[in-house]
Amino acid sequence: MMKSMSTTAYGGPEVIQEVHLPTPEPAAGEITIDVQYAAVGLIDAIIRRGTFADLEYVPKPSYIPGLEVTGTVRALGERVSGLSIGEHVATVTLPNSGGYAEVVAAPAALVVSLEGSGADPVQVVAGLGNAATAHMALTELGNIRAGSRVLIHGVIGGLASAFPAVARMLGANRIVGTVRTRDKAQAAMSLGLDRVIVSDEFPDALHDETFDLVIDPVGGEHRLATLDLMAQHARMLVVGSAAQDAGTMVDTNRIWRSNIGILGFSAGLALSENPERGAAAGRAVLPLIASGQLTLPVSLLPLEEAAEAHAQMEARTVTGRLILAVNGHQNIRQY
Repeated sequence: MMKSMSTTAYGGPEVIQEVHLPTPEPAAGEITIDVQYAAVGLIDAIIRRGTFADLEYVPKPSYIPGLEVTGTVRALGERVSGLSIGEHVATVTLPNSGGYAEVVAAPAALVVSLEGSGADPVQVVAGLGNAATAHMALTELGNIRAGSRVLIHGVIGGLASAFPAVARMLGANRIVGTVRTRDKAQAAMSLGLDRVIVSDEFPDALHDETFDLVIDPVGGEHRLATLDLMAQHARMLVVGSAAQDAGTMVDTNRIWRSNIGILGFSAGLALSENPERGAAAGRAVLPLIASGQLTLPVSLLPLEEAAEAHAQMEARTVTGRLILAVNGHQNIRQY
């Protein structure tokens, strides 16, 4: 048996309860991992609330949340090669979840080995999944090139925080980010931005500046205002909807008249078609984490306080990423 923190019903953070479950065994093409760290993401909270309850592929209560983990290989399923028991690895657990537990099963195709990388496993779980997503979005859809000017909304958030380092690696010349409050601006600057704008000063503070690429995980009215800041042939990548404002509609005539484009990117859908592309992107960005070029502010809590982690995330009292320490791997600390 293993310990998990499971979502027992749809609702607030209090529905996350300690549940002991049979330890999973790897199916063919899978491995199991003794989890050391699991990241807490906004998507975990959105699913917990029941927002996506009508989607067939989204887990339903009772289930174990958590998509990003680091740990060591526990067992190998049939047809798995290139990995060894005890090897330090990182992965996203798509198409399922399961990270808030002592042991998780994951497709071997999505696993990235950390052996010999020198990377801090806490920083890896905080940044690798999102950095790999950023790499796929920027290279496959973003048309990023040397000299690109990039605007990133909600830049201190989980996914958005990985974009500056990856965009810089891929040639971006100027990177501007937006944050909700002034107290988050200093932390945002540590991500390697050229400028940070507080949301209530957007877009006026940018005057006549325009951008070749916009990353928007937020949505809402800012998405509409951003259209006026896009240069000809610029692209906006919609990578989330933190504002939960599905009613915000874009006038497609503005897209036509401005010679701009809006594209969506969902890592889950992309990886369901070709999981190997996720591991390849992870290997491409791992040196950013190992070298310290991508270092995120992190708050660490024990696995048993997963509900508290969700409460803090929803109260927006934490800057950076919340990480759960599993199997006794750290006390509460910050990096």
